[in-house]
Amino acid sequence: MTAGQPGAIRVLIADDQRVVRDGLNMLVSLIDGVEVVGLASDGAEAVTLAETHRPDVIMMELRTPGVDGVAATADLRERLPGAQVLVLTTYADEAAILSALRAGALGYLTKDASAEQIKTAIRAVHAGQTHLDPAVQARLVATMTSPPPAPGRPGQAGPPPAGLTVREAEVLTLLASGLSNAEIAERLYLSNATVKTHINRIFAKTGARDRAQAVRFAYQHGMAAPAR
Repeated sequence: MTAGQPGAIRVLIADDQRVVRDGLNMLVSLIDGVEVVGLASDGAEAVTLAETHRPDVIMMELRTPGVDGVAATADLRERLPGAQVLVLTTYADEAAILSALRAGALGYLTKDASAEQIKTAIRAVHAGQTHLDPAVQARLVATMTSPPPAPGRPGQAGPPPAGLTVREAEVLTLLASGLSNAEIAERLYLSNATVKTHINRIFAKTGARDRAQAVRFAYQHGMAAPAR
């Protein structure tokens, strides 16, 4: 980490791999007008260090042990609304992109980004501008412009039934497809505890007493389809 630079953009780096943290620290510290103020190994540490050092930009890996990057991003946006989150991750699938953006990330890069791209992204999000890797942007546009599914099929248009939130509907659809809590957590970049909370709320809202009844509800309301 570099010494204090008056007027510099203060950056916190969060990644569970030490070699990546150290490499990013060296790279970012070489950017003119940018100062690295902390290195975190997971989402929880990122939140703690951010509250201590008050960075302008947090570079966040999505998959970290314990508190993941998506949950940490949402927490940071509540605690430090003036700080911006720039995701820097290996993952560029639609679920990862949408989860990060919904949590409040303003930028999204993959780890094959060049030093110039990282510099541009840091400055952009610090200025309050959305900055997406071109490949990420293309995936996002493809997702948004894909035709809606036919009525009665999983993911159908319209609000979820029984007062379910969009996230609860996503969890229920995955549950109905046979995924375990741990698999749902991995797919949606949530903690196991958060998935369990969603499932309990699903049970309460749908009147289901167990997973089998929740699955039946999903099929009845077009949120799941029988295997072919």
